[in-house]
Amino acid sequence: MNTILKRIIQEKERELINHKQLVPVHLMERSVYFNTKVVSMVKYLSDESRSGIIAEIKRKAPSSGPLGLKIKVEDLSISYMQNGAAALSVLTDKTFFGGSNQDLITARAFNFCPILRKDFIIDEYQVIETKSIGADCLLLIAACLSPQRCKALASLAKSIGLEVLLEVRNEGEIHSHYSDDIDLLGVNNRDLDDFSVDISRSEYLASFIPEGVIAVSESGLREAEDLIRLKGFGYKGFLIGTHFMQQADPGKGVRTLVRGTKNIRV
Repeated sequence: MNTILKRIIQEKERELINHKQLVPVHLMERSVYFNTKVVSMVKYLSDESRSGIIAEIKRKAPSSGPLGLKIKVEDLSISYMQNGAAALSVLTDKTFFGGSNQDLITARAFNFCPILRKDFIIDEYQVIETKSIGADCLLLIAACLSPQRCKALASLAKSIGLEVLLEVRNEGEIHSHYSDDIDLLGVNNRDLDDFSVDISRSEYLASFIPEGVIAVSESGLREAEDLIRLKGFGYKGFLIGTHFMQQADPGKGVRTLVRGTKNIRV
């Protein structure tokens, strides 16, 4: 695990101690969202009439610095969806990404679409929390978890109705961390050590993704040509955050990308 990832996990462990004391599990299970059926990310990304774009709400990032610290989640989330996104991703990590659970709760209140909770999930408490704040899909990052821990968290997520997106960086993580409880498999094109991006990673790993699992390409996607090319490798989902957040009008960025994919002849 690289230095930045170690720092993130260490901070997450400290946060969990406080969160568990402030909001016990039995209170989270009383949330209006806890027994609500999720909006299926799998279904939306499988729909060929949709763009496959998972548009991300991200205030800042270690790799890019501040992005949209003063954004209004209500306005941005609605704009994303009105301009053609298939789903939303919301960063809820505060220390490194400037997000919060409230960001996701707000996005849920104003949108009927699949919402991915993007965070560093290492504990069962966070799985319960994910359902209680209105998310439909949980991210598990293989680089942060042992295979056994990953599979246990995925099983818990499925048992309470969440869908699970497993993020991997290489063939080994697919073999070691994948289980039947995984619904979507995301390939991170960003090297977590030096933050370089190589979309060919998604191309290479496409053949190792288990049959029937929705493939999602993450990070570094900017051009319509990228999405069209990756569709040829079987990808149905495209997680894009920084590219949109760096634009004056992120929603317009979604619209431009969606139109671009429709204009390319294959």
